[in-house]
Amino acid sequence: MEATLPLSVHTGGLEKIMAEFLLNTGSTIDEGRLAKGGRKLTDEYTEECAVCKMNPQDHCDLGSPGKVKVISRDKKHSVAVYARPDRSVPQGQVFMPRAVWSNVVVDPETFSTGSPLYKGSPVVVEPTGDDVLSAEALVLKLYRRV
Repeated sequence: MEATLPLSVHTGGLEKIMAEFLLNTGSTIDEGRLAKGGRKLTDEYTEECAVCKMNPQDHCDLGSPGKVKVISRDKKHSVAVYARPDRSVPQGQVFMPRAVWSNVVVDPETFSTGSPLYKGSPVVVEPTGDDVLSAEALVLKLYRRV
């Protein structure tokens, strides 16, 4: 699947800008340092891991938002994260650190391998005003306890 250019969608008189991307997830040095150090419930962990890094041109095409909503291919799951332009990310792709936020939108299909597609999962990304939740708040929301 190739990423598409940003699309403008009109909903109730409001225009939404969104685009399809290929999601890649992986460990980062700081994600590992914080996770292995028992600091998953800290603001520092949220700031490191609740992010969607994208090519600066893609970020600009989406209106240079501070936060985006990343939506799963089947549109059943989404998560609000901080948007970060990053020259190391190719156009048409986004990167999220391996953490609860990316796990919300990773396609769970394992193709009998026992491991989902952590690389190359199609997602839709759109600017959002939604709050970026902490790891604890996100898990509680997902399990409907709040």
